Amino acid sequence: MAEHHFHLQAQWPGGRNSAGYIDAGNLQTKISIPAEMGGPGIGTNPDEMLLGAAATCYFITLAAMIERADLPLKEMALESEGIVDVTNGVFTYKRIIHRPTVSLTENAEEKAYMLLERLIYKAEQTCMISKAIKGNVEIELEATIR
Repeated sequence: MAEHHFHLQAQWPGGRNSAGYIDAGNLQTKISIPAEMGGPGIGTNPDEMLLGAAATCYFITLAAMIERADLPLKEMALESEGIVDVTNGVFTYKRIIHRPTVSLTENAEEKAYMLLERLIYKAEQTCMISKAIKGNVEIELEATIR
């Protein structure tokens, strides 16, 4: 069994309305509580990072599946939305909605489109971040295939 280790270092000067810094190798950014939640809104925040992790994992998984299936990909794009519920002062990450748009080349056959539709849903089920948050955060797909 292979294991991959990822590391992150964080600095926080203290206080709720401070801004800190994280360094995870290729990810280096300031962090704080988002302005929408009463913070300073400097850099990114856990809500955006969870959304980013889920979106990029899904998108990369889908790209790999499309490549392995040898589908004639023209282009793909993704818009994702994270929804955080605040009830009685309790913040709960409720849902992530992925909206992939995938286009195949003009010479793509009908069976390629059928396979693509299956892969769009399978990628979400097999992405490791989707699996990690399953049961805690709903994930929805609203796909556009061209």
